[in-house]
Amino acid sequence: MKFFVDTADTAEIADLAATGMVDGVTTNPSLIKKSGRDIMEVTKEICGLTDGPVSAEVIALDHETMMKEAEVLRKIADNVCIKVPLTIDGLKTCKALTGEGTMVNVTLCFSANQALLAAKAGASFISPFVGRHDDNGLDGMTLIEDIRLIYDNYAFDTEILVASIRHPIHVLESARIGADVGTMPPNVIRNLFKHVLTDKGLEGFLKDWESTGQNIG
Repeated sequence: MKFFVDTADTAEIADLAATGMVDGVTTNPSLIKKSGRDIMEVTKEICGLTDGPVSAEVIALDHETMMKEAEVLRKIADNVCIKVPLTIDGLKTCKALTGEGTMVNVTLCFSANQALLAAKAGASFISPFVGRHDDNGLDGMTLIEDIRLIYDNYAFDTEILVASIRHPIHVLESARIGADVGTMPPNVIRNLFKHVLTDKGLEGFLKDWESTGQNIG
């Protein structure tokens, strides 16, 4: 499963990229606002930190303006992936852009039927929001299972990009189901490294090594 970082914080992206864990980046208007930076400037910088897709989201709600905004965004770098909402106009834009060879991430997906529509429109990625699903008393992982089954039934090329990941269990379950990508905040990726037994084992090794009085090099 590929790991995308869900942030516009370039320092966090650069630090995590050094581990080899970053296969791409997703942004949205809220993350751009949080960064406090110009969307064009920060997106260009992010595109230089990863060879993978970098999702940049249109703001318009109508197809014509979405296409105009997409034209501006995709000129930033070759690895820009245009992000559109799962609306009729968003899917029109998806179909038009993918027909031109541009990567498209269809976002704000909350049902398997919506995911089916996005795949038929040629989406490169579909972004079902599991955390927000859970927040509303539903099972986000069941949604991922349903989408995986439907996509496998019809051999769709659209990749399942699990979004709104809140904790490591979401990552584990997504991988078990066979999601293609998980996009997550930096803190969730960092939490994947943590285990109390790893910490205890390292502590024991270092204590024993110190008692030998040796140095390496």
